Amino acid sequence: MARIPVFLMGLLLCCCLAAFVEAEYMKYKDPKQHLNVRIKDLMKRMTLEEKIGQMVQIDRSVASNEVMKKYFIGSVLSGGGSVPAPQASAETWINMFNDFQNGSLSTRLGIPMIYGIDAVHGHNNVYKATIFPHNIGIGATREPELVKKIGAATALEVRATGIQYVFAPCIAVCRDPRWGRCYESYSEDPKVVQAMTEIISGLQGEIPAGSPKGVPYVAGKKNVASCAKHYVGDGGTTDGINENNTVIDRHGLLSIHMPGYYNAIIRGVSTIMISYSSWNGVKMHANHELITGFLKNTLRFRGFVISDWQGIDRITSPPHANYSYSIQTGIHAGIDMIMVPYNYTEFIDGLTYQVKNKIITMSRIDDAVKRILRVKFIMGLFEKPLADYSLVDELGRKEHRELAREAVRKSLVLLKNGESADKPVLPLPKKAAKILVAGSHADNLGYQCGGWTIEWQGLSGNNLTSGTTILTAIKNTVDPETEVVYEENPDFNFVKSNKFSYAIVVVGEHPYAETQGDSLNLTIPDPGPSTITNVCGAVKCVVIIISGRPVVIQPYLDSMDALVAAWLPGTEGQGVADVLFGDYGFAGKLPRTWFKTVDQLPMNVGDSHYDPLFPFGFGLTTKPTKAGKQSISGEF
Repeated sequence: MARIPVFLMGLLLCCCLAAFVEAEYMKYKDPKQHLNVRIKDLMKRMTLEEKIGQMVQIDRSVASNEVMKKYFIGSVLSGGGSVPAPQASAETWINMFNDFQNGSLSTRLGIPMIYGIDAVHGHNNVYKATIFPHNIGIGATREPELVKKIGAATALEVRATGIQYVFAPCIAVCRDPRWGRCYESYSEDPKVVQAMTEIISGLQGEIPAGSPKGVPYVAGKKNVASCAKHYVGDGGTTDGINENNTVIDRHGLLSIHMPGYYNAIIRGVSTIMISYSSWNGVKMHANHELITGFLKNTLRFRGFVISDWQGIDRITSPPHANYSYSIQTGIHAGIDMIMVPYNYTEFIDGLTYQVKNKIITMSRIDDAVKRILRVKFIMGLFEKPLADYSLVDELGRKEHRELAREAVRKSLVLLKNGESADKPVLPLPKKAAKILVAGSHADNLGYQCGGWTIEWQGLSGNNLTSGTTILTAIKNTVDPETEVVYEENPDFNFVKSNKFSYAIVVVGEHPYAETQGDSLNLTIPDPGPSTITNVCGAVKCVVIIISGRPVVIQPYLDSMDALVAAWLPGTEGQGVADVLFGDYGFAGKLPRTWFKTVDQLPMNVGDSHYDPLFPFGFGLTTKPTKAGKQSISGEF
């Protein structure tokens, strides 16, 4: 009989030990533990397979609950236009996200995945999201406080769909408008770009005073992790050719292309994406000196470094020609998370082989995984990994559209306003007998939004998402008795014979993104030039240019009575009419030099030979015709 209590005592001890082990096992899941304790505790439990899984980011089109579980995938992304369904609702996005996340949570250690998406001018892949002006237009506002508000609104719309990570902002310094990504750059001036990194504080939340420099910061469930891109020199390539070589000395690289990263890191940016481009012949995805040496060791960046889409493949020419070399070189350079999109098993097998055969050190893997886990812990993903429906009404919210409309107003740059200052054309009278609106871009929401809108390359037409075209905005604004005639490409005789009070011509570039946008001639596509010539030759006209950069306008300038650079304003075209008709004044300043001819390029402010059509910082102003309509915010 005496053996029973002993047996029970032993059982009790076993239970206590089990409970202790269980409590110890949960240490990394305990938010009260110090960040480094949690990271260390989780790291010591992870197998090589689990660590390598964390370093992989795949596209949603190849992801599934089962794939996440089987391969321990650390991250999923939506590439441009990669959506769960056409015109998917916020709830549809959330359901997809949670399905993937549940796969991650059902693994042995339950490490949540992080979902990334390009939200470069609002939540641009998503139907009915607010589409803000592209960065070039935001740069024209010179208002860091405005861009911070845009970041906060974008974060809410992204979180409305369950997603917690955005590949934004692009802090490239575009030095040549022939580059197809120039509209993703705030300015040719690194100081303007630095100031606009305020968007990171909007996206992630304001970093608390006294926070350690270089450590990522994300405030909570209404904020997202952000990504400064593309490190470094992407806007300085020869002839503006996308993904090309940036030829510049170290001083030039650090003084022109690097300053935005200093500010981004100080603001607690979570991740940094590497550029496809090269610096003096060395691919950035292979540049150990600049990624590990400078970014991680000198600048002490503590977030994670992510590749661009199939970025390591492009270390070789042709891409993917020697994938084992690409893996070795990219990981050794210091890239922590690899955007593989599709062939993830090839990457996992290749990296596993190289670690097991000591080609890549375990310490390099541990550095990568620590950084990824640090961001995930800081974001609170371990405490709240699944998305709920509490923020779905934030998508396309009225207040966000009003903010976008304000951004449009402030981004417009008035380049010409009559032949003399005492006879201005703008603002236009709302009351007129009959006015003409012409041009391919007047009633085309897709053209107005540009690339990176619903689809990667953008779209044409008015059924891509919800918004207000410039034509609709004009009709909303003029006096009810004013007759508005819209003719996309009228001939001279039509214009001359109709006795219009004045005409508004809206023309510009067709949507594009990345390499497809590279242009050596920078001309406005037909029939834009003939529309300008036909209309402005027959009646007083205001020309509005919709473009991602300065384009060739010198040949037509004399025929125009007024000229407005509207950039790529996004969904809220009402902001254009607000300023045209004087409810608000023009205030925007050129974020980049407007050239006379492409033969002058590259030409930037501060160059010894500087002979622009309109210089950097140029912008005529007008006063609003109604008192008290101007909103005021801080400028620099």
